[in-house]
Amino acid sequence: MLTLLGIAVVIVGFVLRFNPLLVVVVAGIVTGLAGNMPMEKILTIFGEAFIKNRYLSLFILTLPVIGLLERNGLKEQAQELIGKIKVATTGRLLILYLFIREFAAAIGLTALGGHAQMVRPLIAPMAEAAAENRHGTLPESTRNKIKAFAASADNVGVFFGEDIFIAFGAVLLMKGFFEQNGIILEPLQIAVWGIPTAIAAFIIHGVRLYLLDRMIAREVQGGVAEHVHVKEMK
Repeated sequence: MLTLLGIAVVIVGFVLRFNPLLVVVVAGIVTGLAGNMPMEKILTIFGEAFIKNRYLSLFILTLPVIGLLERNGLKEQAQELIGKIKVATTGRLLILYLFIREFAAAIGLTALGGHAQMVRPLIAPMAEAAAENRHGTLPESTRNKIKAFAASADNVGVFFGEDIFIAFGAVLLMKGFFEQNGIILEPLQIAVWGIPTAIAAFIIHGVRLYLLDRMIAREVQGGVAEHVHVKEMK
């Protein structure tokens, strides 16, 4: 029953609103000591858990770092940078990011990007700034649409790009499935068949991003016309 003390530590810690990470660590140590485990064994278990979940740990550490950068003007600097590039449009910027994201995923760099690390603090603000440079103040619905397209560029790029990487989990899973059914294929043979799909995905979504600029122009003009009409009615 003493090993249940760890649960009590978690409950008390969360009720008192202590740091969640600290609460979990203390609860683990208390549980281990209550179970007559030596401190060395407890630390070894913590180390093994960290190694197995290191990518999740890095993701958790990324969030406060991004938040700190945003607080110190990361988004504003990104908007100012894109404002200096006169030829930049929302569609062109997102097509470029789609290409970079898909190419990076194809060579195994799936961590090079992401919603929390790249889209929210950099890509979406830059895409909005590019639209504002050409059309002025944007309606809120248009801003939300730009954010959605920025997120979709990241999703499409990494989803179809990683299928080309031979060490990707899905490729190895397909290799194992085929072997169970008597079909022997090398990971490279499977990955090669992901190339046409990745190219098709890039072209299809690239066209959608290219047409996004026209969509933004129509929505902004429609918003201005509606505003003028309402003003005349008053």
